[in-house]
Amino acid sequence: MCTRQPFWRGPQVTVLIGLDLSAAFDTVNNSILVERLQSEFGVTGKPLAWLQSYLEDRTQFVKLGLHQSPVVKLEVDVRLGSVIRPLLFAVYCSPVGDIITDHGVHYHQYADNTQLHLAMSVDNTTAGLAVLAACTADVRQWYLQNGLQLNPDKSEALVISTANQLCVVDSSASSVSVAGVDLPVAEDMKVLGVVLDRRLTFDKHVSMVARSCNYHAQAIRHIRHLLTTELAQTLA
Repeated sequence: MCTRQPFWRGPQVTVLIGLDLSAAFDTVNNSILVERLQSEFGVTGKPLAWLQSYLEDRTQFVKLGLHQSPVVKLEVDVRLGSVIRPLLFAVYCSPVGDIITDHGVHYHQYADNTQLHLAMSVDNTTAGLAVLAACTADVRQWYLQNGLQLNPDKSEALVISTANQLCVVDSSASSVSVAGVDLPVAEDMKVLGVVLDRRLTFDKHVSMVARSCNYHAQAIRHIRHLLTTELAQTLA
């Protein structure tokens, strides 16, 4: 009797999904964040009190000339410009990692940038894509329950593998369902400043870096006559 192989065996492709959140830092509930610092990460005593004083009892108003709006107490938002802001957001969203791993999906997370990735068999992408669809649906529900908004239509999907395997899966994995929205598979995806392409050649990333370097080199050339000899030699 012939049995069908699980979706993670045999020749594989990897599906990478980049999730998009709306105004992520602006909707963090500070009370929940403080509770999560204590219950999930064991922050107590003076460190917890310091973070509470930093997050809570904050107000804001708008002033234009002699006119001022009423003072409003802030219940949400992590302070803009703070170096600890990405870390606090990661703390707030830490439970979503358990939801992702419960589906057998791997993930990378930095601040509000979250990427899901799952390897699946070339011959059985349907099962793997179903897992990702269920996973992203649960992730979206968790975000809603915690005051965050996932934008499935602004998220991105990329299939990564060899050229031969990509030819096989192009028809069966031309789109990826993310929280109920079918996303077309992209040719490349930018992740934390790095451009990933379908075969991981990094050709597009190299081209992007080269263009950026050329732009800045041209900018330096225009101001070279204003620089000291020592500074000009350093920049050269």
